[in-house]
Amino acid sequence: MRKATLFLLAILLAGMHSCKPTEKKAEESVLIEKPAIELKSDLMTPEVLWSFGRLSEPELSPDQKTILYGVTYYDIAQNKGNRELYTIGTDGQNFKRVTTTKFSEYQAMWSPDGKKIIFMSAESGSMQVWEMDPDGNNRTQVTSIENGINGFKYAPDMKKILYTADVYPEKQFQDLYAGLPKASGRIYNDLMYRHWDTWVQAFSHIFVADLTPAPVTKGTDILLDEPYESPLMPFGGMEQVNWSPDSKIVAYTCRKKKGMAYAVSTNSDIYLYKLEGGKTTNISEGMMGYDVAPIFSSDGKKIAWQSMERDGYESDKNRLIVFDFETQTKTDFTQHFDQNAEGLAWSSDNKSIYFISDYHATDEIYRLDVADGKIAKITTGIHNYTGVIHAGDKLIASRVSMSMPAELYAVDPATGQDTQITTTNKDVLDKLTMAPIKQRWIKTTDNKEMHTWIIYPPHFDSTKKYPTLLYCEGGPQSTVSQFWSYRWNFQMMAANGYIIVAPNRRGLPGFGQAWNEQISGDYGGQNMKDYLSAIDAMTKEPYVDKDKMGCIGASYGGFSVYWLAGNHNKRFKAFIAHDGMFNLEAQYLETEEMWFVNWDLGGPFWDKNNKTAQRSFANSPHRFVQNWDTPILCIHGELDYRIVATQGMQAFNAAILRGIPAEFLYFPDENHWVLKPQNGILWQRTFYNWLDKWLK
Repeated sequence: MRKATLFLLAILLAGMHSCKPTEKKAEESVLIEKPAIELKSDLMTPEVLWSFGRLSEPELSPDQKTILYGVTYYDIAQNKGNRELYTIGTDGQNFKRVTTTKFSEYQAMWSPDGKKIIFMSAESGSMQVWEMDPDGNNRTQVTSIENGINGFKYAPDMKKILYTADVYPEKQFQDLYAGLPKASGRIYNDLMYRHWDTWVQAFSHIFVADLTPAPVTKGTDILLDEPYESPLMPFGGMEQVNWSPDSKIVAYTCRKKKGMAYAVSTNSDIYLYKLEGGKTTNISEGMMGYDVAPIFSSDGKKIAWQSMERDGYESDKNRLIVFDFETQTKTDFTQHFDQNAEGLAWSSDNKSIYFISDYHATDEIYRLDVADGKIAKITTGIHNYTGVIHAGDKLIASRVSMSMPAELYAVDPATGQDTQITTTNKDVLDKLTMAPIKQRWIKTTDNKEMHTWIIYPPHFDSTKKYPTLLYCEGGPQSTVSQFWSYRWNFQMMAANGYIIVAPNRRGLPGFGQAWNEQISGDYGGQNMKDYLSAIDAMTKEPYVDKDKMGCIGASYGGFSVYWLAGNHNKRFKAFIAHDGMFNLEAQYLETEEMWFVNWDLGGPFWDKNNKTAQRSFANSPHRFVQNWDTPILCIHGELDYRIVATQGMQAFNAAILRGIPAEFLYFPDENHWVLKPQNGILWQRTFYNWLDKWLK
C-alpha cells in the first residue's frame, strides 16, 4: 500500500530475503548461476519469468568511466537466490564479472578513491563490510560488528565508516519474567509493536567508527539512548543517510517519535550530526510530512532532499527541497511543478539536480537548474526510469518497461536520446514474443479523460475473441506505469491468452495532484466508477469476449476486487484478490501504521459525526457480500501486518458460506509480497489455473 517504486524495492528485497545466511549455510548449497532454461515456445511461463537476472544498485566509479552493479539469479530447486557483482564501462564496453561466490554481495560501491570495491556479505556468518580490488581479487573483511550490520558508507576522506545496526532496548516488565527463562510471551503497552512484516524488538541506529585498525569492531552510536530508527522502517535504505563532502557531518533521516505518536504520524526530519562535538541539528524542523533522502552537493554548500508537506499523508506530492548552508534558507523548487520529484542526483558541477518523476503513466528523467529554478523534461517514451546518475557528458540510468526487466542506459542530457549499456536478459528476451501494448484515453462518468493501458496477447488476432481481465492497481496511489513485476506481470498474463485492461483511475499520481488526491476518503466511490468505465468501453471492441471477463488486483486492488464482487452487476465471471482489504472496520484496528487509515478512510469507525469516515466504512466490501455471485480466489500472506491475513480469510469464508465457488491460497511465510521462488511459481500456477477454469 505504498507508491509504485515499491515494485522495484520488492525485487531487491526478494534477493536479500532469499539469500539470508540463516536459511541454509552457503557452503552446503550449490553455487547459483544464471539458469540455462530451455524454452518450449515463444511465450512467457512462470519458470521463464523466474529465470531473468534482476539488475540493481548501479554505482558510478569516481572517474565516471565504470559502472558497478549487481544481478540476482534464482534457483527454484534451492528456493533461493544469489547476487553477483559486475562492472561495465559507461560506453557499454569492458563488461566483467567481478564475483563468483555462494555468498550474495549487497550495497556494493566504489571506495572514494576508486581503488576498491566495498560491499556487504554474510560469508563470515553475519552481514559485514568487505573490500576487494576492482577485478574481485584480494577480498578482505573490513568490519566485525557483533550481530552484523544493515548498511554502511565510507567517509569521502576514507578515514571513517558509518554503518547501521540494530540496537535492542532493555526489556520492559523485567520483573514479570523473573524465573521464566522459557516464557515466549511479549508484553506491550503502546502501538507500533509490529511493522510491515516484523515484530518490533529493535531499532536501527547509525554508528561512526575509524576505518583503522581493521577490522572495525565497534563504533559510536550517534542516536545513543534514543528509541528511534534510521533509516526508516520498513523500506528506508542507505539513501536516507549520507556523508558531507568534507567527512565532518552525517545527514540522516529520522522520525523521532515512538508508540502511538509514531503510528499516527509521517513527520520524519533531516538531521545533521557533526562529528566534532557530537551536536545534532534538525534542518527540516516545522516541515510536517515525510522528509527523506538527504544528498549533499559535491562542494558541500547545499543539501537537497525529498519532502512531503502534510503529516499523516504518505502519498502527498514529493517536493524537491534545497537547503543553502550559507544563507540558512530552504527553497521548494517544485512549488509550481504538479508532479513528484524522486531519486535526486546532483550534477557534477552542482548547477543542476536530476530526478525521476511520473507523468501520464511513465517515469521520466527531469532536470532542475538551481540558479533559475527551471525544470526541464529530459526523456520521453514507453518506459520507466528508476534511477539516474550524472556522469560527465551523459546520464547513467536504470530503466524498465512492461516488456523488459531492468537494464542500464546512457542518456544524453541535452536530447534525451538513450543507448542501452547492459543486456542481462537479451538471450531469453530474444526468444520470446512480447505482447503488444497500447494506451487509450477513456471517458469517465464525470466526463474526464482517463489513461488506460491495453495489453494484448502475443500473436494477437483482431478477428478472434479473447477473455479479458480488468487490472486493479494497489497503493492506492501507485501509478499504473511501465513497471516490470515478478508477480503482477502483464506479459505473463497476456501470454496466457488474456487481454488486460489497466486503467489509471482516480487516485493515481502522474496526472496532477487533484487527480491523485480524489481517492482519499472516497473508497468505493469515483475510482470504482472509473474501473467500470474502462472495462465497459473495452467490451465494445469486437475482440473482447464480454462473457469471459475477470477482475484481479492486490492490496487496494484487492479491496477493489472485493468491492466490485458485490457491485459489478454480473460483468465478471471470476475474481482474484491478493492481500486485499475486505472488512474496513477490522482493518482500522488491525493495521500498524495508523496514519494510513486515518488519512485514507477519514478516521475511526466509532466517530459517528465524521461524515468522511462513515462514508468510507459504509463502502466496506464486507457490507455487499449478500450480492456476491461470482467465483473468487483469495490470496494472503501470514506475515502481512499492513493488511492482515484474516482479511483474506474473512472474504474466503464469506464466499464459501454463501455457496460461491472459492479458493484460498495462504502463505505462512510471505508478507505483502511473495518473495520466495517456489511460492512465486505456485502463485502463478494457482492464479492462471483459477482464471482458466472460469474464463476459458
